[in-house]
Amino acid sequence: MARKIKLTLPSDEKIKSALVATTGTLLRAQKSPDEALGELFADVQKSRVYDDGMTFMQLIPRKRSQQIKKEYAVEKKDPNFDLREFVNRHFYSFEHKPSEYYSNSDHTAREHIEELWSVLERKSRRDRGSLIALPNPYVVPGGRFSEQFYWDSYFIMLGLAADKRWGTIEGMMKNYAHMIRKFGFIPTANRTYFLSRSQPPFFSHMVRLLARHNGRRRTYLEYLPYMLAEYRFWVKGRRSVTTHIDTRAFARVVQMPNGVNLNRYFDNKTTPRPEMMWDDLETAKRAQLHDTDKLYLDLRAGAESGWDFSSRWFADPMEISSIHTTDIVPVDLNCLLYHLETTIAETYRLMFQPLLARKFQTLAERRASTMLKYMWSEEEQFFMDYDFRKAKSTASVTLAGVYPLFVKVATPKQAQAVADRIEKDFLKKGGLVTTLIDNGQQWDSPNGWAPLHWVVIQGLREYGHYALADKIKSAWIQTCSGVFDRERKMVEKYDVTSESGLGGGGEYELQDGFGWTNGVMAALLDEKD
Repeated sequence: MARKIKLTLPSDEKIKSALVATTGTLLRAQKSPDEALGELFADVQKSRVYDDGMTFMQLIPRKRSQQIKKEYAVEKKDPNFDLREFVNRHFYSFEHKPSEYYSNSDHTAREHIEELWSVLERKSRRDRGSLIALPNPYVVPGGRFSEQFYWDSYFIMLGLAADKRWGTIEGMMKNYAHMIRKFGFIPTANRTYFLSRSQPPFFSHMVRLLARHNGRRRTYLEYLPYMLAEYRFWVKGRRSVTTHIDTRAFARVVQMPNGVNLNRYFDNKTTPRPEMMWDDLETAKRAQLHDTDKLYLDLRAGAESGWDFSSRWFADPMEISSIHTTDIVPVDLNCLLYHLETTIAETYRLMFQPLLARKFQTLAERRASTMLKYMWSEEEQFFMDYDFRKAKSTASVTLAGVYPLFVKVATPKQAQAVADRIEKDFLKKGGLVTTLIDNGQQWDSPNGWAPLHWVVIQGLREYGHYALADKIKSAWIQTCSGVFDRERKMVEKYDVTSESGLGGGGEYELQDGFGWTNGVMAALLDEKD
């Protein structure tokens, strides 16, 4: 029997949460630091005052941005001007938690995870620099990521559910409802510089997870308006595809050859990502393009995908400057939107609204049949992303091809072929490599990632491939546990081919924490055989 849960907050905390929830939707978000600080911002990032471009994005100005810009314009003319000193004088860092945390040497990996939830919990009930206030406490990934990230949160919630922290899950869901009311969609995270893009849409999966505790009818009906808003965000422009200058795509919508609309990753801006400006400018230099707008858009769209970055988005698998994300219809994104459509349809059935239920079920069935038509490769015997500019599959075989099993749109024959390919090419001693390309990018071989292990394990189970799922589960748990035993920490990604197990590559150093590793580990370790 479903039990109703409450956010167990003291009365003053409830008042603060309510104030943010009500007034926060009325207040406009601050400008992103790149927009607010102009030349100063560009100079700091281009000069690499900080090794990690995200560091400056998270600092809080001591004065109004206009005043800081005026002072900068005057002071920088001094021959002895020190940019780092200027930044240190005009900005400060707000730390939610003490910077030092030491895990208990007597704890098992599972005990460490349970202990870490409170360490990774944050409250942000007022805007601080680029950080956007949220009504309720939330769990962050860890390391350089101190915000409520979108797709990370689903895998974090798996662990919170295992530890029966349903109040935290409900609070994070209400934070997403708040952001949808405020912005019309769920941004990458609650930062002003993420307000032009989202992330893989796992919201309907979160709804179903919460429904396990709160009850299906109550939960689905409560979050239906937000699922519909999420859906509208992704299909915005569907009526403009054929009339737009690019008659095959508009925003996040792509018209397939059979006339059915599928989706792609996108962004609403065509400038370098402010948090990684130096990196994007260097990529543009290597690309040697006269018009860099498309390149910056593709980099931003790759960031929206969560796979930032991977050979799956590159024309040349070894070169990021060949990125063309917006030419690609991704199999994982469309599987997640299929799941959203079916969840909305199921909600309308619970409401005794058969016409609306049929509408969304039909949309889901059209999406599924179109994916099967254009994303299944007979040659590779695997699901592939689709390059709609070239009207054929991309060359990248990746774990994204297992999502059709995860949401149950594959045929049994296709699922068998996918399982065979996973065991033959992807499964290594320490778990699953993300792709079959080793190019130094973090979403490529030899790295393995917790969220993709969860998707693959659950997808294989949906089609009865329990032995392979258990083999993958065992390898992944052994890798994460082995690193924990040696390092006393969980990390963001793992090298599933090496003895050390520590992942690498990409734009920044390996991060500790780590939210989705903790969540998936807790959920897998707590499973009943």
